[in-house]
Amino acid sequence: MTRKLAVFWHKVQRWTTNCFVCTPTDVLAIEACLPPLELLLGYKRRLASLRILCSPPEINPATARLPPSVQTPTLHRHSPDHRSLSARNAGSRLPLPWLQPRPPTKNRAHLALDALPRLLLFLLGRDGRAPLPVTSQHLLCESYPQPSPDRSYPRLKLECKNLLMKEWREAAPDPARYQYQPLLRPHQFMGLDKFSAGHLHQMRSGKSYLRAHPSWDSDVPTTCPSCQSARETLEHAILHCSAKEPARTGHLQGVLDIGPDAPVWYSAAPLGALARYIQVTATAFPQGMFSRPSSGVSVSSASSHSSYVVSFGYFMSSQAS
Repeated sequence: MTRKLAVFWHKVQRWTTNCFVCTPTDVLAIEACLPPLELLLGYKRRLASLRILCSPPEINPATARLPPSVQTPTLHRHSPDHRSLSARNAGSRLPLPWLQPRPPTKNRAHLALDALPRLLLFLLGRDGRAPLPVTSQHLLCESYPQPSPDRSYPRLKLECKNLLMKEWREAAPDPARYQYQPLLRPHQFMGLDKFSAGHLHQMRSGKSYLRAHPSWDSDVPTTCPSCQSARETLEHAILHCSAKEPARTGHLQGVLDIGPDAPVWYSAAPLGALARYIQVTATAFPQGMFSRPSSGVSVSSASSHSSYVVSFGYFMSSQAS
């Protein structure tokens, strides 16, 4: 089931970014700001477990049926908790104690409720006795145990989020292949129109109509078709192509870098100028589908490309889907 959901999740990421089907899934996830489904499900399970373990046992019946050795805001437990029923099982059917790891070669497993605190051992410590805060402090009396500031419920949720980001960075592609880092908040340029944002996603991911990017047709030369002087990479097309210098002077003054930490990715005004530059110069447009602007393209030619951009944006959306 998870594998089928992952296929659908990849479609969601492609719809978000307008990237091509051939875009690597690890790159696609970072471009869409949507973690891989396996990591996201683990994060959601940890949040659900944290909510149960931090709930008052007097209020939450699931918390009141956790093993007595699991740290909760109070030691209250529901009686009877019916755990004696599982103790009658023998052999591989006998549930494991919640602190005992599951053997990889045996069929013994934890009870479903006992598996929840195991997801939070990085917060509870090896013995599972680290203190936990309360989720609903406003519903309790003043004498109820108060959490310490460094163990508050929002702070623990943040630690779960940090663990998600750590796992995502470890699963990220090699920096030699893709340099941008995972983020949970949308990229600034995703606020642009669908065509411009999708075009930037494609060029950043390394799967676009730039000639230096891996192509379906291996016979296509990688030389920039505008200046014929270097490979048509993203950096060359935006910053160095001599044939696009007039448009660059008119639109990209002050943009000197497009690396992962470049200011252009975090400011609305430079991003808007970058989108207009891409449209005016037809950067990374399909070869031969439309005529390219002449090498001496001017800023005033932006209006003449308006109908071109609308029709081409529809074409790119259909290709990505």
